[in-house]
Amino acid sequence: MSNSSDQQQLGKLIIISGPSGSGKSTIVAKLIETCPLPLELSVSATTRPPRPGEIHGKQYWFLSPEEFQQKRSQGEFLECKEVFGRGFWYGTLKKAVSSGLSAGKWIILEIDVQGALAVLDYDPKVITIFIDPGSMEQLERRLRDRGTETEEAIERRLQVAREEMGLKDHYRHSVTNDILEDTVSQVCRLLCQYDTRPNQAS
Repeated sequence: MSNSSDQQQLGKLIIISGPSGSGKSTIVAKLIETCPLPLELSVSATTRPPRPGEIHGKQYWFLSPEEFQQKRSQGEFLECKEVFGRGFWYGTLKKAVSSGLSAGKWIILEIDVQGALAVLDYDPKVITIFIDPGSMEQLERRLRDRGTETEEAIERRLQVAREEMGLKDHYRHSVTNDILEDTVSQVCRLLCQYDTRPNQAS
């Protein structure tokens, strides 16, 4: 017989991804702020140095290249990759995800499409949502409006985006980010369909 007090229901693992410039970071931040589910953003590990104001364990787990590769060789990552050829590695630590799920949190992985496919190989039950920018023209405009990238970097991001758009059928859900508030509401409604916790209907 089990006690309901220690019968903590496991959380759920969610992947939200889409091309760079699709608005996924803003969507995830608003989602965590407004959606009534126990959502928590997974903190990734990286080999890049912290920027001013960034805190180890909050924005990222900052690891030395040697620490990162050791964890990689020991199979401690759900997914990891070197991003945009900058020489820095990023990855999702299995331990951080499993501890959050054990605590009943709904853990969001905000990762790229290749990372999402790697996690799906590991656990096909993951809830996957692709953020569609609407069109390549809109995506290019958003990237250019940032004013932070060189022409070469923008072209590289657009090339990756075209490849990612071709893989969106691997996701359970695809949501077009047209109006931010509507997109956040739609993603929240999608996630609420998976809520099987007791006493949620009131």
